[in-house]
Amino acid sequence: MGMSFDKPVRHMREYLTVLQSLNKTNNVSFSGDVYSTHAGVSVAGSQPFGVVVAALGEQMLRVTAALADGTLTWCTGPSTLASHTVPVLNNAADELGKPTPRVIAALPVCVTSKVAEARERASQVFAIYGQLPSYRAMLDKEGAAGPADIAIVGTAAEVTDRIAALADVGVTDFAAVEFGGNPDESADTRAALKTLLS
Repeated sequence: MGMSFDKPVRHMREYLTVLQSLNKTNNVSFSGDVYSTHAGVSVAGSQPFGVVVAALGEQMLRVTAALADGTLTWCTGPSTLASHTVPVLNNAADELGKPTPRVIAALPVCVTSKVAEARERASQVFAIYGQLPSYRAMLDKEGAAGPADIAIVGTAAEVTDRIAALADVGVTDFAAVEFGGNPDESADTRAALKTLLS
């Protein structure tokens, strides 16, 4: 692990420590390298809430397993979810005696008969994610040139089959980022996604 990773990981560890103390006990007394927090909150009728982290890399996934309820990924394809995200997160949770964490996978989705056009649109709409280091690393693990390669595009049956298959690799929740090119594609995409809710 290079020095450049130390600070963000330490920051997240301390942030989650403070947040979870407030979340579970309404009080925190913490002095760390990044945060020094001594506070309390009181909200009538409040209950602890779930916390997920947009953790992608190994160190962040390990912090997430220790201090949160799961991860929310973006631009992470099914092979990477199966070979990296799920095993790193679940193994870290097992080592700590924690429950199996949530893995919420977010991917671009479009039901269409014009697959090539949809992929081209995805490459434009989501272009920035192929340039940001954390997402680029996940695309590289997947062997994907860019976000268009991990977009879920095709007929309603193809799209729902690909989304349903994510459960087989350990994804617990799916977050669709719809990118229809016209009102019909948007409506068809929503209709297909609704079939997965039953």
